[in-house]
Amino acid sequence: MGRNRILPHAAELLVVALLGGAIALGGAALFGKLDNKTVIQQVSPIGTGTLGNVALTPPASHGLRPEAIYKRSAPGVVQITATTVTTTPADPFGFTPAQKQTQESLGSGFVIDKAGHIVTNEHVIAGAQKIQVSFSGNDQINATVVGKDPSTDVAVLKIDAHARALTPLSLGNSDTVQVGDPVFAIGNPFGQYTRTLTAGIVSALQRQILAPNSLPIDNAIQTDAAINHGNSGGPLIDQGGQVIGVGFAIPINTVRSVAAQLIRSGKVQHPFLGISVLPISGQLAQIFNLPTKTGLLVERVDAGSGAAKAGLRAGHTNVIVQGTSYPLGGDIIVAVDGQPVSTFEQLRDAVAQKKPGDKLKLDLYRHGQKLTVRVKLGEAPK
Repeated sequence: MGRNRILPHAAELLVVALLGGAIALGGAALFGKLDNKTVIQQVSPIGTGTLGNVALTPPASHGLRPEAIYKRSAPGVVQITATTVTTTPADPFGFTPAQKQTQESLGSGFVIDKAGHIVTNEHVIAGAQKIQVSFSGNDQINATVVGKDPSTDVAVLKIDAHARALTPLSLGNSDTVQVGDPVFAIGNPFGQYTRTLTAGIVSALQRQILAPNSLPIDNAIQTDAAINHGNSGGPLIDQGGQVIGVGFAIPINTVRSVAAQLIRSGKVQHPFLGISVLPISGQLAQIFNLPTKTGLLVERVDAGSGAAKAGLRAGHTNVIVQGTSYPLGGDIIVAVDGQPVSTFEQLRDAVAQKKPGDKLKLDLYRHGQKLTVRVKLGEAPK
């Protein structure tokens, strides 16, 4: 069971701190050379990529068949070519002059509206001087960067294309995703297999991966659908044909919020509460005679955060119930701004309504006594 951590990620992403190590951003795999000055590479997806592909064909009564999902969604999936020019310094002995090298990174993305906005992963286009989008593998349309957010690995591009030529993908609700749900990924693996469909299931939820700026993205969706080099930025789609994640796989609720802020202002604000929480189970409450049957155990308080300054206290005694370790002896949050909370998502959504500098009212139990604490939200480290 995951640890839920309210951290700095966009209004919809206040991350989940989990047991286990973070899955680091994979390096780009060398694909080939056109000449001595141009190198092509596919951008690796965040995470370790595929965990073993599982071919699924869900019954029609339970959702769309894979071919229907592909037919409807593939026209809105694009290949992204990000061109970066670097200069190799001259040989200090004067034998080799300074040389410029052009590097092309290949990734994926998808259309989100008729205005020409395209979502991809930030690391796909990071540092690029030129970005082009291809729908068929033959066309190349210049794209501009509307905004990017390294903390959530989300970027929004824009192309100048007629609305009739665009097929926006439908966005779903990542909060309703369950382990075992069938999912489908469409992307452009290895820079040559455009609009490839892979299938699998949701393997786990609330996985931790690292954003390009090394901040954790902790509520990622893990899937065993093949996510290969060049698939970065492509959509993860549920059996209803709606996008639930991006890449490996940033939840679409996070992406939706971040993209909206980037389109509106070109930047994202990250409210920062600075605690890790874990929901109470009914059995835990009964066994240890807790003052409430529902709520969130404070597991960790980040030094220097608004939560720390407000005096929130983390649990210090770990107990194990049904294979899960719970921290007891700290605060138990039961309401935020007067609204009861019993899940991480509820707390996350409450913080999502705020901006850095806003105050949040927390009702909680401390040593069996109920009290109210007001926390001034900070801003995430860049």
